Amino acid sequence: MTSNVMQVAKTGLNAQQARIQVISNNLANVNTTGFKRDRANFESLLYQTWRPAGSQTSEATAQTAPTTVGTGVRLVSTEKIYSQGNLSMTDNALDMAVDGKGFLQVLMPDGRIGYTRNGALSQNAEGTLTTASGYVIQPEIQIPADAMSISISGDGIVSVAMPGAVESQEVGQLTLANFTNPRGLEPVGETLVVESPASGPPIVGAPMADGAGRLVQGALETSNVNVVQELVEMIEAQRAYEINSRSISASDEMMSYLANKL
Repeated sequence: MTSNVMQVAKTGLNAQQARIQVISNNLANVNTTGFKRDRANFESLLYQTWRPAGSQTSEATAQTAPTTVGTGVRLVSTEKIYSQGNLSMTDNALDMAVDGKGFLQVLMPDGRIGYTRNGALSQNAEGTLTTASGYVIQPEIQIPADAMSISISGDGIVSVAMPGAVESQEVGQLTLANFTNPRGLEPVGETLVVESPASGPPIVGAPMADGAGRLVQGALETSNVNVVQELVEMIEAQRAYEINSRSISASDEMMSYLANKL
């Protein structure tokens, strides 16, 4: 029995350690543009049934509840919480925040399309809009080298002011991707996520259309990590870890008592 207690407590230690790692990652990315906090989800392991419900307790009566003993807990998933972060104004023409639903699309080095909420854009040597890491925004938009200013409307139309021109020249249209189940997207780092079977295919369209958010030029979306909430959850996880470790100590003391007294 005591060895079973140790195994159950061990699963609790592993679960709380995983929760602490998730919380630590959230806190580490509190200032990461477009970062969405993660949450750890747990589930109980299989139960040992010693006596099933409905078993006879006498000739005319039956047990009304089962006699079962749990075998511990495990981490079943981690999911991102896609609540809106605050918008921080930067007045940089190439900074863009998504206010509402949707992801910017990025061509990753391996050829896959990545999706991000980080709108800190830049330009490469050809004038093509990219992320800060140099990944090209999809669809590709090239800014002329002699453009005097760049304007991005809320619905994603990119225009530039050219020397000697009275009206702005439209050079491209930014689009946003939505998913039926955005929590099913797979994080790959660099604030990028990729499509998975659980997320479903992307639904691509113009900003402010079909439920998509709007683009805000000259602003960035801060992370949605609440430091106070994360610290409270860290204390809870720490206390749970301590209690599970005490269960192991108590079980060890009981085994020692039996070994010494019997």
